[in-house]
Amino acid sequence: MTRMPVVAGSFYEGKPEALLKHLESCFVKSPGPERLPKGGSGKSRKIKALVSPHAGYMYSGMAAAHSYLHLYEDGQPEHIVILGPNHTGRGLDLSRLAVCEDNWETPLGLVKYDRKIGPMILEQNEYAMPDCIAHTGEHSIEVQLPFLQFAFGKELSFVPICISDQSYEICESIGKTVANVAKDNDIVVIASSDFTHFESAESARKKDNQAIEYLENLDPEGFLRFVHGHRLSICGAGPIAAALVFAIERGATQFSLLKYMNSGDVTGDGGHVVAYVAAEIT
Repeated sequence: MTRMPVVAGSFYEGKPEALLKHLESCFVKSPGPERLPKGGSGKSRKIKALVSPHAGYMYSGMAAAHSYLHLYEDGQPEHIVILGPNHTGRGLDLSRLAVCEDNWETPLGLVKYDRKIGPMILEQNEYAMPDCIAHTGEHSIEVQLPFLQFAFGKELSFVPICISDQSYEICESIGKTVANVAKDNDIVVIASSDFTHFESAESARKKDNQAIEYLENLDPEGFLRFVHGHRLSICGAGPIAAALVFAIERGATQFSLLKYMNSGDVTGDGGHVVAYVAAEIT
């Protein structure tokens, strides 16, 4: 089966030529990184995990480009796991961690389901279930794929996991499961999340800076407790916490903020923004 794109033509262009042009502009223009992922991918593979936003490319694409440029320059991983929140509420009743075993189509071609590590994750995690229903209208994972295709080409596979239960117990479990699978496999985890929603740029930055301090201190449980306790609108806080658990288990020692921006940087309206973070964990 193939999961067809649901936000092509809205969050990003539905035609390949237009999409490639927009992706290129996300990399080469400010506040993007102002350079393209080209000249040969790196070989160091120090990056354990990334944080990347998932709004429409017009607003968050330039922030996302920072994450994917750093991944390109660090080196293409053999396996990719993308963790995203469940915005729609769809999915099977018991599916706290929904793994879609379908291949995924984008305007740039097919990204295959990773049939090596996907089944290993399902087997080893008691909360993970095969469930593509949770992914049917969900954009948070889909919007990451064209960036990966732009950076690394067409021969890609991945494991998409939609997190419906963002409690620390569930996020820790999937982080540790993927870390265990990574003992014998080169895996990068991508956490898809926007940060504070629909507040002033000043308010968003203040709240987000406090939350990011927990990430910089490599404290995923404290981060999630702070987000939930203060009712912050960081929609993918669970995926971020899970990615940080994974990275720490794999020996990571540093969370590095690559870019912080908000929709007001594009629209000029700083009174009602959504904030975006690009970050790497090494």
